[in-house]
Amino acid sequence: MADESIRRPRADSIDDKTIDTSAPGLKGKEAVKGNDTQDAFDSDFPDGGLRAWLVVAGTMASTFSTFGYVNAWGAFQSYYQATILSDSDPSKISWIGSVQYSLILLPGLLTGRLFDLGYFKLPYFIASIVLVAATFLVAECKEYWQFLLCQGFAIGIACGMMFGPTMGIIGHWFKRRRGIALGLTACGSSIGGTIFPIAASKLIPLVGFKWTMRIIGFMLVFSCAISNLTLQRRLPPKHVKGGLLNLAAFKQAPYSVYCFGSFVAFLGLYTVLTYIDVSSQFYGISPNFSFYLVSIANLSSGAVNYIAPMTVVSGVLTYAWPFAHSQASMIVVAVIYGFASGAYISSFLIPLFELGEIADIGRRTGMCMSIAAVGALAGPPISGAINSSTGGFNAVGYYAGSMIMLSVILMLVTRHLVLGKLRGRF
Repeated sequence: MADESIRRPRADSIDDKTIDTSAPGLKGKEAVKGNDTQDAFDSDFPDGGLRAWLVVAGTMASTFSTFGYVNAWGAFQSYYQATILSDSDPSKISWIGSVQYSLILLPGLLTGRLFDLGYFKLPYFIASIVLVAATFLVAECKEYWQFLLCQGFAIGIACGMMFGPTMGIIGHWFKRRRGIALGLTACGSSIGGTIFPIAASKLIPLVGFKWTMRIIGFMLVFSCAISNLTLQRRLPPKHVKGGLLNLAAFKQAPYSVYCFGSFVAFLGLYTVLTYIDVSSQFYGISPNFSFYLVSIANLSSGAVNYIAPMTVVSGVLTYAWPFAHSQASMIVVAVIYGFASGAYISSFLIPLFELGEIADIGRRTGMCMSIAAVGALAGPPISGAINSSTGGFNAVGYYAGSMIMLSVILMLVTRHLVLGKLRGRF
């Protein structure tokens, strides 16, 4: 029970370092007050109000700039294969996108721990600058290694440093409406993944590749400014035991199984987003239209509460995708796949909020994201290698679809471990 002498500060006025409950000099009654105040904050989530929804606007701008930008890679893969990097193997080119896909998740291990310790604003601002600068540098790239360095590593790391804490901030402001807030956050990714490919396809013929990337850079300046101005922690940092890793979390079977399931899911989920543009041209669909398929898939993604059923749909559509040879069938695949896969990509971190304390959410989500990053890194190149060796996309669909289906089984195993039964809400 909180000490009556402690008055609860306004939720939106709490500084990152208001209380350090693990400070060496904090003893006796002061320590009790610190812990009681922390408990008071934890039990008093705003779950709405102007400041909280401004945070959501900031998270939407953040995912627009990060996941939305990275999810547009399929359009760049198609363009590079046809023009600048036409001498390179498709599987080799796909490594640029795979590095992006993995690095948007991999830094979560570091950013999650920094976030738990109260460090957010400065790392986020630096990452925003790197993201914009790297985008302008892509405009000057001519060789494969230059694209890999600037578009793969630099943009990927910057996006990862921004995306990880973005998800943690939602946990500070929302509890009952957390799913809604995370769903709206994911919409930013869908909007970005829709706008960036269309912008590229329209601008490249008009102003050329260099100025297209510069214009995208200016778009990122605007979106990053919004997120830097609106995002803010609410709860004080709490120094939980351990360092960068919380290996004790893996002693919990549900957490371990769920993390492995995330790794398996990302082995398959990015295959369609990476190759739907390329495959449509392989089957004779006009490049002028195929550019839009990545946008259609991203536009159709969004928040869905029932992750497992929608992921099943993603798996089925991945199996069906290689057999879509017409423009109409490709649109159907893009729309349904985007809607279904978006349910997982936008929501796969939500269950982690229920698998531990909120004070350790940054570290737990960071570890899961880092594990998933390995799958995101390996998945598209594996699919590209299968495509190169078979000369078609049928085997690619079988591989990626099977990985997605296996991840669903692992999700259901996690739910059974938590609830003790196959049915129930989790």
